[in-house]
Amino acid sequence: MRISILEDDADQAELTKLWLMDADHTVDCYGDAAGFLRAVRRDSFDLYVLDWMLPDLSGIEVLEKLRNSMGDYTPVVIVTAKDEEQSIVRGLEAGADDYLVKPVRHAELVARVAAVLRRVSGNKPEEEALDVKPYTLNLANNTIGLGGDKISLTNREFELALFFFRNAGKMVSRNHMLESIWGIENKSVSTRTVDTHVSRLRKKLKLNEDNGWVLSSIYQHGYRLERAS
Repeated sequence: MRISILEDDADQAELTKLWLMDADHTVDCYGDAAGFLRAVRRDSFDLYVLDWMLPDLSGIEVLEKLRNSMGDYTPVVIVTAKDEEQSIVRGLEAGADDYLVKPVRHAELVARVAAVLRRVSGNKPEEEALDVKPYTLNLANNTIGLGGDKISLTNREFELALFFFRNAGKMVSRNHMLESIWGIENKSVSTRTVDTHVSRLRKKLKLNEDNGWVLSSIYQHGYRLERAS
């Protein structure tokens, strides 16, 4: 998963990054709110880890800006030295999905991040199908049905379709797709390859208003799959 960390303490940010990378996540770090907000406007992530005390805006102010001004509901874990109940409640009420008190412990951080990602994805181990009418995605055999017809897809196309439907309504960047679908180690894949696969998938699934879903290109950013209005 792609995770963005907002932490002004460089040592703490690097340690958190190493722990999460050891858990097979891809991690970007930012030391101030302005840089972090610029990044999330142009890119997409699966989770944010926000420190409360920052040199410009507080982590809570950043969270409120994400939720209220930007309409970004990416899951958030707040990390702070504030351990009083009132602060924890404020963070959760502002929209945080979880709250960690410093000093952060390695195993607890990794476990809580994993739990938040499981919870928000709704991905249960026994899940066999994803019903996004009029489409049905069969996770057991990597097939998609539309109106009773089975659509022929490659494994890569199925993974891409599943990625889009699980991120429905959210802008996803090309880099996010490259890392999630092709794998972060695959440096030979270009963003043009992503565009080609997306174009082919749009045609195969007939993602248009007649079928209730539209897959749009977001200039210089990526794509968004959303229900037709």
